[in-house]
Amino acid sequence: MKKLTPLLFALGMSASLIACSNHEPSTPSKGSSSLSQKELSEAKSTFSEIVAIDNEYCSIKLTELDPDNIWGYTVKAELENKSADKNYMFSIENAAINGVSANPLFATEVAPSKKALKEINFADHTLKENGIGDCTDIEITFRVYDNDDWAADPVAKETVHIYPYGEEQATHFVRNSQPSDTVLVDNDQVSVIVTGYDPEGTFGYTVNLYFVNKTDKNIMFSVDDAAINGFMIDPFYANSVPAGKSAFSSMHWSDRSLEESKISDVEQIEFTLTASDEDDWLAEDLVNQAITLKP
Repeated sequence: MKKLTPLLFALGMSASLIACSNHEPSTPSKGSSSLSQKELSEAKSTFSEIVAIDNEYCSIKLTELDPDNIWGYTVKAELENKSADKNYMFSIENAAINGVSANPLFATEVAPSKKALKEINFADHTLKENGIGDCTDIEITFRVYDNDDWAADPVAKETVHIYPYGEEQATHFVRNSQPSDTVLVDNDQVSVIVTGYDPEGTFGYTVNLYFVNKTDKNIMFSVDDAAINGFMIDPFYANSVPAGKSAFSSMHWSDRSLEESKISDVEQIEFTLTASDEDDWLAEDLVNQAITLKP
């Protein structure tokens, strides 16, 4: 399974970003207070440029916040490639809003000795539909590398926090449990919860999930040997959750795959849930558990 992880992760992340509006709303914890529109405007007007990276190879400056951008909450950035002969790819390895993993799908190539002005967009539904509230702590891990030599070490890798209302106002999202939750795993390392089902999901039959990574490792959650009503149908699912973060995600079975197995009503879902150290494929699995769901 671990050999297939990069492909599955790419598929899972792209699908979860588009379909996350299927998740049931969550309630922020008492510590996740909401701020007024007046405070939002004041925070935007007092935002100061942040230099995320500045070395001999490249620089990244975060120049402006735009909470009302049509593409969602937006961080504007100025990228500079200081190299005389290398094409650098500026990418985001991990990102989070108030401690919840987010995926702005940002990657930009900058030619030698050139600059670029780009936007980092966080989709509104990712924040609103899951009850995350105002963006009080935006965490971004940037990675810059030679786009023509992927085997080379990155020329820069740095994590930066943006506190739109000041660091003292930063909140950490905690999802309150719901009566409809199905807890699959809850131990001192991870929690995995089914938050609901959507038979009419955008990508087909959908199981909505919430993960909590309580460790200091990046964890890959994946699914093997999936079956619906006793028929083997694989959702090709994997989802990475950075250390100390939580994440909303979904796995899907297409209408066509169900029709091919002559399934009209989903009565039982079976699969093996695995959680493993994303950066150490030889490490023992944190979770390897047979799961049976009856929606």
